Amino acid sequence: MLDFITQRDLPAVLLIDDDMVSREVMATILTMSGYPVHTAETGEAALELLRAQDFAPNIVLMDAQLPGLKGAELIAQIRPMTRAKVFAISASRPGDDMLAAADGFLMKPFSAESMQALVDKQTGASAPPEPKKELDPREVVVNPLILAQLRELMPGSAVRQIYDAIIEDLSKRLALLEAAVTKDDVVEVRRIGHAIKGGCGMAGAVQAARIGATLEEAGSAESQADGSVIYHLDNSTQVLQDLRGAILNLKRMLELEFSN
Repeated sequence: MLDFITQRDLPAVLLIDDDMVSREVMATILTMSGYPVHTAETGEAALELLRAQDFAPNIVLMDAQLPGLKGAELIAQIRPMTRAKVFAISASRPGDDMLAAADGFLMKPFSAESMQALVDKQTGASAPPEPKKELDPREVVVNPLILAQLRELMPGSAVRQIYDAIIEDLSKRLALLEAAVTKDDVVEVRRIGHAIKGGCGMAGAVQAARIGATLEEAGSAESQADGSVIYHLDNSTQVLQDLRGAILNLKRMLELEFSN
């Protein structure tokens, strides 16, 4: 995890997310906002942390699309082990069963303030509404409001470290996407798109997040004579080219933003 310093006493958070970029960005933002944070990559790893009793969370943030143990089943196993509030987090709306099992839901990207507002709502405390942030993601590479917030929370070198990690992750996912497109593997393309949308959205990399959202919805349906449905990828070459451009734009942004 990135290095940071806890600044004030706030509820302890257990963050469960298998996507490295999402996990690191969320952990950094929450910790620099004062929240003690422990992270787990899987549901099984989170249960191990809770069994060890070395860390007693007040809030559990769990991604809605974890591999292995996940969703309502994971929440059911967490409940006897802690009195923490359990919030589902995702870049897309989770299934009704998970929403019913969780204490609340946060759509990625979210801020520390929006998480605290949900906690306050659960406990009956009042919190000022978070200001609405309107931005056309097609016009910018990185949301300047989120970039400014990160700069307020941590040194410029740490902010750059976040975006360097995003660029490295996107480059790896681009190679995986190219392989999935070659195989016409719609399921894998959508899975990778969802991860890109969530991780980049949390860091305000809105151009890449928009492309991830497009990939998440990829594929057109073709009904077969036997009643089955086959999905075909549409405009995949252009979307991959757009993602390459987004990676290049992020690199250029880093050079301009952190040149000094």
